[in-house]
Amino acid sequence: MLTFDGVHVSYGTTPILRDIDLRVEEGETVGIMGRNGVGKTTLMKTVIGLLSPNEGTVSFHGEDVTDLPANRRARLGMGYIPQGRDVFPDLTVHQNVRMGLSISDHKSEKLVDRVYEYFPRLDERREQKAGTMSGGEQQMLAIGRALAGNPDLLLLDEPSEGIQPSIVQQITEDIGRMGEEFGVTVLFVEQNLQVVRELSERCYVVDNGRIEAELDSTDLEDTDAVADYLAV
Repeated sequence: MLTFDGVHVSYGTTPILRDIDLRVEEGETVGIMGRNGVGKTTLMKTVIGLLSPNEGTVSFHGEDVTDLPANRRARLGMGYIPQGRDVFPDLTVHQNVRMGLSISDHKSEKLVDRVYEYFPRLDERREQKAGTMSGGEQQMLAIGRALAGNPDLLLLDEPSEGIQPSIVQQITEDIGRMGEEFGVTVLFVEQNLQVVRELSERCYVVDNGRIEAELDSTDLEDTDAVADYLAV
């Protein structure tokens, strides 16, 4: 579904990503982990099209999308939930969810209904302003808004960040079920090792702008093997 071939990305003259090769197959849930400042968010912004490679190719569904902007990639089937969630704080829950419909070329109110079935807490708070919700509720809303756009690939940047530990498990379970419930492929960045373990079928380790390792579920169970990558 998604392929990076020899991707390099710089901010001005400063290289951030170097020679990135990765793949995400349809139906997978793939993680990206590493210390702060190693290029994980830059990688996600390059997937969605907020940043353009200096070299290399980004392919989606077998088509070269390297030069396509973010709005075009979204219409092709990418959904993006950035670090910090970026809900519209002065809009209601329902208004936020419906914003997701504007992304898709295949608009359907049934998608909104499915979001509320999947997140009953959002259904209960349809008329509440998003800015008054907790971090965990806002994360649910950001995911729900993205799902309303009917994505094939969902990109999540640090989904557990800023969320109470008691809610992280629920968010993790929600993300884990999305492939089956919505038929969506997931690529996510995360530093919480437990979340990575519970969600990932595979995980890429990024360090100093390069992919240094690819770990499977067995590797992730070895705390000593991943401690250096996450600085835990």
